[in-house]
Amino acid sequence: MAGEDRRLSGISRERAERIARAHACENCGEYSYKRLVVKEATAANRAEFNEAWHATKICGVCGLHQEMGIDEEGEIVYVG
Repeated sequence: MAGEDRRLSGISRERAERIARAHACENCGEYSYKRLVVKEATAANRAEFNEAWHATKICGVCGLHQEMGIDEEGEIVYVG
């Protein structure tokens, strides 16, 4: 349904985006991202990492490409 916030897990996609933005860059410590994409976790990531949402981020300062997994409770399960 267009326009609705999908809740596949305990947290919404919007909440997962806020969690991802609130996590500083692992390289330079800045919170500015030139690109942030949050998608549903794949079945493989859900099984292996217990991930509900997968965030891909590119730092706006140093350009570091990071991937982050967020679980159903809103906890960060990995950053790489």
